[in-house]
Parts: sequence; C-alpha cells; structure tokens
Amino acid sequence: MAALSYLDPAALMRVKSLELRARIVMEGFWKGLHRSPYHGFSVEFSEYRPYARGDDPRFLDWKVMARSDRAFIKKFEDETNLRAYLLLDRSRSMAYGSGAYSKADYSATLAATLASFLMGQQDAVGLTTFDRRIDDHLPARNRPGHLRQILHHLERPPAGEGTDLGAAMAGLHGLVRKRGLVVLLSDMLAPLDELERQIGYFSAAGHEIAAFQFLDPRELDFDFAEATHFRDPESGREIFIDPAAARDGYLERLGAHLEGVRRLCAKHRAAYRLVPTDAPLDEVLFEFVSRRRG
Repeated sequence: MAALSYLDPAALMRVKSLELRARIVMEGFWKGLHRSPYHGFSVEFSEYRPYARGDDPRFLDWKVMARSDRAFIKKFEDETNLRAYLLLDRSRSMAYGSGAYSKADYSATLAATLASFLMGQQDAVGLTTFDRRIDDHLPARNRPGHLRQILHHLERPPAGEGTDLGAAMAGLHGLVRKRGLVVLLSDMLAPLDELERQIGYFSAAGHEIAAFQFLDPRELDFDFAEATHFRDPESGREIFIDPAAARDGYLERLGAHLEGVRRLCAKHRAAYRLVPTDAPLDEVLFEFVSRRRG
C-alpha cells in the first residue's frame, strides 16, 4: 500500500473506514521513523513474555513456540505497561471544518491511532466521550475485541451541544481508579479557570497528562474573504461579521486564550500540543511517542 500518498490529512480523510485511516497513519509513522535522523529512537511492541516456571501451560502460544523453538506466554491485562484514558470532546464546535472534514473527524482519527498504537504495546486503553457531560465510557482494557469497541464509539458523529470540560472531566475522576495517562482531545474553547482546575486534579492524583488542542486553520488565521453571518454551533447565536475589521481583535483574544492553555498545562506538567487540522497525523503521533520516551 502506498501509504505515503495518504498522509496529507485532506486525502486521508477521504478514506471512509476509521480503522483503515488509523492503519495508514501507523504505516506512515513507521516509515517516517525509519527515515528519522534520531537513530537511537526505537519503539518495541510486546504482546508476549517468556514462559516462567509456575505459569499455566494452557496459556502457552504453541504457534510462536513452533516458529521460534522458545516458550512464550500471552500477557494478561494486569501485566500491561500503562493504562491510558482517552477523553474526547464530541460537542458541536468539534463539527466545524473549513474544508471537507471537521475537527471531529481529525480528532477521532488521532484517537483511533493512539488506541491502536498503545494497545499494540499491550497497554490498556479506555475511551470517554463528552459534550456537556459524559456521553460514553469504555474502561481501560486490553483484550480481544476491545479496540473494535473503541473504533465503533469513535465513528459516531458529534451530537452534543455546548462544551463543559469541567463537568466531563470531573465525572471522569470517579471512573479513573488507577493512575495512568489521561489524554485530552478537544478544541479547548472553554473557560481557562475550569480547565486548570480539572487538569490540576488529575496532576495531583499522579496521572500523566497529554493535551491535544485541535483548531481548524481558519480558526487560527481567520482568513475569511467576505463579510458573512457566523453561527455559534453550540449556542445557535448568529452574528454578521466583516472579517477584515474583526480579524485583529479576534486573533488577539485567541492568542491570549492559547497562551493561557499553554501556561496552565506547563504549570501542571501536562504535555501540550496545539494541532492544526491540516497537520500530518503521523507527525503528531511521532511527537507524542518521542515525548513519552524522553
């Protein structure tokens, strides 16, 4: 498969299957890794461990033994390296896209890729989707069929209205029982004080935090050609705006908000990444993995 031709997000999003999109990103990631100047960088996938005296022989993988003449046993969930909790914003603001795909399409593809990558390393992955409240929740697991469940939930279109990051993340506190990696995927167009309160809670509880903020290129540059009606997808409010007159003020307020998000993430040692939705997804994955590997 000539995966490299699909890594442009606009081309990638034309692939209807979310599972196939994630596979393409993964293939591009591995090819990019081989071309990387960071020759010491490596990622190991481990689904098995060597058989040890006392292990139940019923769980030996006889096919692997036949190929390698060595005894291996399948890892169980409680032997995983990490528990990762994907927290995905499905509010209506995520349905915005200035091109053929939306922030929801892009973020779901990244979430699917992260789930595939982490589960391939025998990490347990959970998924929570939210708008004003928690919508769906899948506990962190690594077992046959779990990835397919995650993909099924990710394929649902955003149906919520407003965003309430605080309420959603507060609801997750009671669901996340063990320390792990909390991955927030959202446009984070929410009050900074509430966002900081919830991220601070997870940080104080000992979780590792990664925050991905998705914005459409037009949201970042406000490069609209003509005066038109703009509609808030969450409140339904409409306003007539001349982009040329409003652009400077908009960019100033957006810049202040983005800087606030960066600062609060730095304060709580959360790995933050602003992700324009025209950024190649394999590069986003590479940066995520390289940061975690130090």
